[in-house]
Amino acid sequence: MAHRRCHFLALLLAVAFVAAPTPADAQTVDAPRCGAGVHESEAIGTVGFPEDQIFCPLIADPKEARSFVSFLHGTFRSLDDPSGEGTSIASVGVGDSFGLLRVGGPNRGEGLQIDVMGSIFAQFDLGASSNDLINADYVLGFPLTFRRRGFSFRAKLYHQSSHLGDEYLLRSDEIVRENLSFESIEFLVSQEISALRLYVGAEKIFRREPDELPDSLFHTGIELRSGRARKAQLVAGVDVKTTELHDWSPAVSGRAGLEFGRPGPEEHPGRLIMLLFEWYQGPSPYGQFFQDDISYIGAGIHIGL
Repeated sequence: MAHRRCHFLALLLAVAFVAAPTPADAQTVDAPRCGAGVHESEAIGTVGFPEDQIFCPLIADPKEARSFVSFLHGTFRSLDDPSGEGTSIASVGVGDSFGLLRVGGPNRGEGLQIDVMGSIFAQFDLGASSNDLINADYVLGFPLTFRRRGFSFRAKLYHQSSHLGDEYLLRSDEIVRENLSFESIEFLVSQEISALRLYVGAEKIFRREPDELPDSLFHTGIELRSGRARKAQLVAGVDVKTTELHDWSPAVSGRAGLEFGRPGPEEHPGRLIMLLFEWYQGPSPYGQFFQDDISYIGAGIHIGL
């Protein structure tokens, strides 16, 4: 498994490097390069309800706030098959970030901004006759973000609660539901170097239920974007999280594919659509199953700013 993981990570890096922009191409890329468009009216001064984000959303983080639907096949623990081998699920997310206030920087897409974000992450058992809802995670947070040239920062205070689906609970009296919820504060710093982006950070969970939840988390990752000299670019990312609860065993998420986007009209922000191949190995990101190890491969459609 470790041998296959190394090959996959190498493939992710190679996909985006093949289409990395030349210096001439790089001049045509929007700033931030991950955005679908930045309004010139928001370049300087204080702006209420800004229409775009200045901290680029993470490509490969399974819990990043965006809307998506992914079809995944792999090893998930289930009642019918305790090993979870050969299980297919649909992973669905509905999420967005809404800008409240920005103090603009000297260039377009820069400055200090506060947002409110919300998202729901749900998983459905495609092997069940009614595609049972297995688990749903509800997240509400307030990110404070900063950007200056290729450097960006995000501090996010957020709440998460997780719930098992009714149909899944009815499968057996042996299923135990956790009353799972927590509040956490996340810090991430990010640096872009041409087509490459590196980020690193940590979280501190200051209220948690049950007590078995980890009290801290280390988070890092790498991304590559070929550059939107036209209306599409190749993207790839590897996201890694570790906690003491799992003896620092990494949860590794990889995604690679195509991103399509264009600036919206003057009164509306642009949107992005990403078609991504996905891969995951490690402790589960799904709330009620936080103590399980899972692995999967799949593909999905992701939509966001």
